Amino acid sequence: MSDAQSESLSPHDDLFVYAEHVYDVVGFADPVAVRNRTVKAFVKRDRWVDALQKAKNDLGLVFFSWLSAIDWTNDVQVGDPPVGHVKERFEVLATVADITEGRRVTFTTDVPKDDARIDSLSKVYGGANWFERGAFEMFGIEFVGHPSLRKLYLPEGFEGNPMLKSFPLLSREIRPWPGSVDVEPMPEASS
Repeated sequence: MSDAQSESLSPHDDLFVYAEHVYDVVGFADPVAVRNRTVKAFVKRDRWVDALQKAKNDLGLVFFSWLSAIDWTNDVQVGDPPVGHVKERFEVLATVADITEGRRVTFTTDVPKDDARIDSLSKVYGGANWFERGAFEMFGIEFVGHPSLRKLYLPEGFEGNPMLKSFPLLSREIRPWPGSVDVEPMPEASS
């Protein structure tokens, strides 16, 4: 476990001990960190399915909570560019949990934009099916071995992947997003 990436916890804190256990059991997760009281384990793309299979079988994390992605890019179509330069990639995240203790772990991996493919988790967790279809449709990430990778939300004929930061959206043309929030002043209190 990487202490530099973990919040300050007592070595005897249950979450810290559990994070160490995840690191030991998965074996090839590097690093495993605790942030905001959440265990997050990074694995290489080619170990993605193996790591989640171990999480299910050896850690008892049998409940698939969700999967999504983040488009890390410096090319922003409309709105504010990133504060600093980012390494361009997709970050795929999946959260799994047990159903007795309430423990959960978010697994994460990087997927290069020029090879936006990763093995499907649908044979390990049936619940991954729906989420992988959504990430495929919205980000353009191919989940290799998925039983039916087809559109879920958008109409047939829709072109592009609307969750990409480079995707032009009319709402972003009108008001950059994320943009500053318009907050109306509170009405003055009557006496």
